[in-house]
Amino acid sequence: MSPGSCFLLPHGTRVYNKLIEFIKKEYWKRGYEEVISPNIYNMKLWGKSEHAASYKENMFTFDIDKQEFGLKSINGPGHCLMFQHRVRSYKELPIRLAEFGVLHRNEASEALSGLTHTRRFQQDDAHIFCTKEQVVKEVKDVLDSVDYVYTKFGFTYELKLLTRPEENTKDLQRWEEAENDIVEALQEFGKPFTVVNRGEGALCGPKIDITLSDAMKRKFQCASLQLDFQLPALFELEYTAKVEGALETPVMIHRTVLGSIERMLAILLDHYQGKWPFWLSPRQVIVCSSSNNENHHSYSEQVRNQIHESGYNVDVDTTDRNISEKVGEAEVAQYNYILVVGDEEVTTRQVTALLRDSSCSDRSKLPMMSVDALLDEFKLRLVKFL
Repeated sequence: MSPGSCFLLPHGTRVYNKLIEFIKKEYWKRGYEEVISPNIYNMKLWGKSEHAASYKENMFTFDIDKQEFGLKSINGPGHCLMFQHRVRSYKELPIRLAEFGVLHRNEASEALSGLTHTRRFQQDDAHIFCTKEQVVKEVKDVLDSVDYVYTKFGFTYELKLLTRPEENTKDLQRWEEAENDIVEALQEFGKPFTVVNRGEGALCGPKIDITLSDAMKRKFQCASLQLDFQLPALFELEYTAKVEGALETPVMIHRTVLGSIERMLAILLDHYQGKWPFWLSPRQVIVCSSSNNENHHSYSEQVRNQIHESGYNVDVDTTDRNISEKVGEAEVAQYNYILVVGDEEVTTRQVTALLRDSSCSDRSKLPMMSVDALLDEFKLRLVKFL
């Protein structure tokens, strides 16, 4: 019914939202401002950005009131309009605009593949408008963010600097300065990188390719970092400089870390082999009553409600099956914590906690703890990304 678009069920949506929330915290920490831009633009915008000339066949276009419009495939031109909507001063820069806007690209049917190649997706997309003097710091900050995020997932990654294509002979001095700035930022960042021979870079500015490796040593390019001279010039973006009366054009930096959230979701599913860490898990906790006893059921529901109100994904199993069946099913479902409630737990107002992949099969040797103590443990796992 919608080729190239995914339906995320509740558990998939939980993980999807956790990934976005994770990046939003990074945005807050690093001084980004979230914005929201339209999904549909008049094709005049895509003509101005020169995307219509080279990319129109990969866009979804349609007529409205005898004018041609297109679904947005990138966020950059819209962010240029936001920068341009009033006079800007050098004192405001850098301006970091971030958006999780829905994007559509009319990919060929044979190119579609599950969550990894879709027509409808969202990115952790952001654009930085800065002065030439701020480029090194901004590029290094993006690299720091990539390192922080990928480390939390357990990814390793490689960096490649793509330099000026040979066919681009415009603004040679500016290209050289920009490449030198990126090299300086990479050197300050301190991780190994390689320089790709000229001819591999993008036409609008030098670019850093960031290739991650997952637990199975598969390589994916998700993050991107690119300087752009072209779009600010096409949109005639300007800001008032320090010199009175002078106007200058900002440098624009395109950056993503996760890239397509859908694609990252697919990569992480395989990377973790379905065993989500607690901080990302759609099934963090399940409470299992040990028998078909009303007191067990009532206390299990109370425990479930307390954990739910604290913001965790928690279920309860008060069916009349025996406890070994309930625990076995919960283990197959990859719950991070399985909490067992029986007579002793009801009396002491505690729970017996079984961790996923625990080697202990003897319940008497498992720890009993209060729900408050368990919630403190949960908080610690979130802080440490466990």
